[in-house]
Amino acid sequence: MNVFASTVDLLFADPNIGRDAVYVAEGGAPQLVRIVARRADAITDFGDARLWTETTQIDLRVSEVANPRAGDRVEIDGDAFLIQGEPVRDRERLVWTVDLRPA
Repeated sequence: MNVFASTVDLLFADPNIGRDAVYVAEGGAPQLVRIVARRADAITDFGDARLWTETTQIDLRVSEVANPRAGDRVEIDGDAFLIQGEPVRDRERLVWTVDLRPA
């Protein structure tokens, strides 16, 4: 295991950063995973207007979820979300970042 993978594992294991969630691939069985949640605000320009929206993104380790897809389900603290759009991997190919929407 390289130093980057070790560091990612430490970050996801940290109780102040990572948290437990349930990942369910479409048509698959539930699987307990660790996530890093991001609930950032997004500002989008639309003509002369600027729109503010809340977003929900999470990071998943590739070692736990090899191939997330749009429509897969993630449950965080009893709240259910669906992956929307295309998941994106980091440069080291260790972490997926996915956009979520309420289920």
